[in-house]
Amino acid sequence: MKKAATRRLLAPVAGRVLALADVQDPVFATATMGPGFAIQPTDGRVVAPVSGRVTVVATTKHAVGLVTASGLEVLVHMGIDTVDLNGTPFVCHVQVGDTVQAGEVLAEMDLAALQRAQKLATVIVVVTNGQTVLDDLIVAATDQMVTAKTAVATAVLAVTPVPGAQVVTSTTAASDVELESESESESGSKSKAKSKSKPKSKPNSTSKYAALATSIVTNVGGPGNVNSVIHCITRLRFYLKDEHRAQDAVIANLDGVIDVAKAGGQYQVVIGPAVNEVYDAVMAQLGPAFADTTAGTPTATATQAAGAPTETDAPTGWLPRLRHGVSQVIGVMTAAMIPVIGILAGSGILKGILAALTGFHVLTVTSGTYMVLNAVADATFYFLPVVLGFTAAKKLGSDPIVLAIVGAILIYPSLMTAAGHATTAQITFFGVPTHLMSYAASVFPMIVAAWLGVSVERGLKRVIPLYLRSVFVPILEALILSVIVLVVIGPLITMISKGLASGILAIYNFSPALSGLVIGGLYQTMVIFGLHWGIIPIVINDIATNGHSYLNAILSITMVAQGGAVLAVFLKSKNKPLKEISLAAAISAFCGVTEPALYGVNLKYKRVFVVASIASGLGGLLTGLLHVNNYALSGSLIGFPAFITPGVGIGANFYGYLISHYGTLLIATTLVYLFGFSDKMLPATSATAK
Repeated sequence: MKKAATRRLLAPVAGRVLALADVQDPVFATATMGPGFAIQPTDGRVVAPVSGRVTVVATTKHAVGLVTASGLEVLVHMGIDTVDLNGTPFVCHVQVGDTVQAGEVLAEMDLAALQRAQKLATVIVVVTNGQTVLDDLIVAATDQMVTAKTAVATAVLAVTPVPGAQVVTSTTAASDVELESESESESGSKSKAKSKSKPKSKPNSTSKYAALATSIVTNVGGPGNVNSVIHCITRLRFYLKDEHRAQDAVIANLDGVIDVAKAGGQYQVVIGPAVNEVYDAVMAQLGPAFADTTAGTPTATATQAAGAPTETDAPTGWLPRLRHGVSQVIGVMTAAMIPVIGILAGSGILKGILAALTGFHVLTVTSGTYMVLNAVADATFYFLPVVLGFTAAKKLGSDPIVLAIVGAILIYPSLMTAAGHATTAQITFFGVPTHLMSYAASVFPMIVAAWLGVSVERGLKRVIPLYLRSVFVPILEALILSVIVLVVIGPLITMISKGLASGILAIYNFSPALSGLVIGGLYQTMVIFGLHWGIIPIVINDIATNGHSYLNAILSITMVAQGGAVLAVFLKSKNKPLKEISLAAAISAFCGVTEPALYGVNLKYKRVFVVASIASGLGGLLTGLLHVNNYALSGSLIGFPAFITPGVGIGANFYGYLISHYGTLLIATTLVYLFGFSDKMLPATSATAK
């Protein structure tokens, strides 16, 4: 049996190997540009991962394309969103037409300059024609440190390689990767490689690019909405006057467009290898005056990196600004939560199973089995501020380790213990009174801390000498951010949540049905901003003193509504990754944990969350009308034993639970399926939907 031909790909730089899915860029992370891997570099010297001919060198020096003798088209992309830097941190040692050997130096990166510009230095290697020439790309174990020139991936060819090209077997030395003889480089194999690297143009290719350019310009708001345009190795990067005028879904679904992204004040249209042709067609229609020659200047880059508003990314009018601000906050929240959505969903399901096992007296809360399983289920939620500190910092450009420490400070045992008792929750810090609250499973305070961390770190570096920074900047940043959260943000959230709780209690005393409508519609929004903590003590007090809580029955409805909404996404979407996370998030919500549904799907596609909240309000109204009662601190569908009336058993209250909860499930699922979601809302997967 003939063995498949393989080729080894070397690490282009020293550092930590990353799976492509871990790259902080959706186009590369989803393998839209082709299969590959990445390296988080510890050194700036970049070498060729394969032997071949240089076919592309980006004008901004951040990307080099190679084609091998066996037809692999390999792209080496240095940094993320580094096109803005206009080549400043890069020095290229090759030009188009050069022949290079695997391990030969291609370029050098100034890692310090990238860090100052707050750009990730991740080096990405993808086989851009991998869909047609590869059967598989096998990447060695990720998350390991490697040196440059180490073999880290094996490409399994789907086609017969060019005669004479070396086939790399498992025993071939890394230094021999795709080394071609002098005669091969100068003869037929070179011409064949060249023909591979350059797709045949169709007779109407020019008119095709012109038509695509027209559609793109029209749907970004027309020439009048464009300040300027640049491009990198894969994307058109528009600086628009008002991004809200751009038709994201329409552009993402154009034939020839891979994706739409927004970052750094740019409206990015991902084209892929044909970006040069499309850019030329766009400029032919707009005129040379729209070519951006200043986007990469140090001043402009520093402003964008700092997140300062510019003319191109600051909407006008208070309502557009409010919408823009809320959208940015939600975007950071969902992006920070994405890495932990899977384990949150699994933890939620495990918590639901434990609730059922204790409800049916299979386990007791004092048993060793329960304590271990509960620790596994609860740890992700308890330590969520630590995880979010790290992920939010990476998203916003602050120090991930420092922000993780800030999260740990907020849930430090002595502070958590003090926050749990009214008599000890009120403290002073250097004479300033403050009220401690529980930050376990909190999201919003850490997002604010990560956002402030950028400015705090920059300010500290201005006043602390270079030789003292490594010691004093991290600890002072952690101190400042922790104090801001504990002394300012925490008490503010406590004050607002107590005010909301008092208002909700007043509405409930006036009319249970009306309170069901209000609480049902607003509660999950309160959860997002941590304002729900004012309601929880009321529920606990009701159950402790009265043995039941009408309010907890309404809160239970909100979990079912969010679960029903994400279930509708699962049923309607054709996108496999989204279906997988949606189903897991739905099960978790039905087990009483809504974070995976909220941050993994519903908030990401905002209309889903809005429609789910409307359904939740209707379900709360129904719960109030039926006077459904809850007899334990559990809810959602898994918590059905908590709605069985003690001493009575299954009766009117349990039937009311079935009607209200499953009615809400039906309402939420139906409304979102019909009005709340469509795969057209998924520009990142539009290519697969076509």
